[in-house]
Amino acid sequence: MSFFLILIGFILLIYGGNWLLKSAVSISLNLKIPKIIIGMTVVSFATSAPELIVSINSAVNGFPDLALGNVIGSNIANLALVLGITLLIAQIDVQKSFFTTNWPVMMVASMLLFYFLHNDYLISDFEGLILVLLLLFFLVYLFRFQNQDFMEDLPEDKDILPTYKTFTFFILGSVSLWGGSEMLITGATDLATTLGVGERLIGVTVVSVGTSIPELAASIIAVLKKEKAISLGNLVGSNIFNILAVVGITSLITPITANDKVIYTNDIYWMLLVSIVLPILVLLPKKMELKRKSGIILLLLYVVFLYQTIK
Repeated sequence: MSFFLILIGFILLIYGGNWLLKSAVSISLNLKIPKIIIGMTVVSFATSAPELIVSINSAVNGFPDLALGNVIGSNIANLALVLGITLLIAQIDVQKSFFTTNWPVMMVASMLLFYFLHNDYLISDFEGLILVLLLLFFLVYLFRFQNQDFMEDLPEDKDILPTYKTFTFFILGSVSLWGGSEMLITGATDLATTLGVGERLIGVTVVSVGTSIPELAASIIAVLKKEKAISLGNLVGSNIFNILAVVGITSLITPITANDKVIYTNDIYWMLLVSIVLPILVLLPKKMELKRKSGIILLLLYVVFLYQTIK
């Protein structure tokens, strides 16, 4: 049964990533919006929806702190694991908007989260409101004021899908990515338990990596289809969405207390470290490119993170 769930999970992830990519490119063409913006908004929101659903459900059931660990673990995996694997498949040419908008906003969100936790190990409803308002401002800024800066990434001429097909692909892709990741996590967890793997190891590997599986599937499909702007935009946008929307909305429902101090004293530092390393890799050794060597470095960082977490 475990192998069956894993197999079906992978199939759904492959088809889901392909459908979501089709809808994203179609939206980009229909609305004449550069693909990197679509990757940072439509695609990243869709791939982060499972985290939002799980976090809200946890908050309603009295476990809001689960949202915090989920978000921080997912953000580390997005940049170290998912981007690392993606770069092993193909290099990514980074647009100048990475430094003018994408990365700065991600760092502001990350530092805000760090600051809020540093004060009292608590994300209050007022602090959550600040995060949500920042997200709204970021979206307005992207769609109303950044089109000229993103002209370098205008969509190529392709067949534009009808609106109903675009919507259908978006729904099918989003649901398939969520369902596929759930099946894969369940199957892998059952298999690991059967093989006698410890709960801590399962939690750090299967569960934490599982939250980033939709991003991984969408990013790999994007680079294979040569839509690399959507791939990078998806990962950066997902990290922004995780902090500003997932943590923000969850804390509006009920304040988030970091009951597990390890989240603050260890994992959040790793999240900041990986975020700071990323622009260094973009600039070195050749400016505005992420190649296979960068992917290997990111993956090695993730392996070190896993090792020091498990030991």
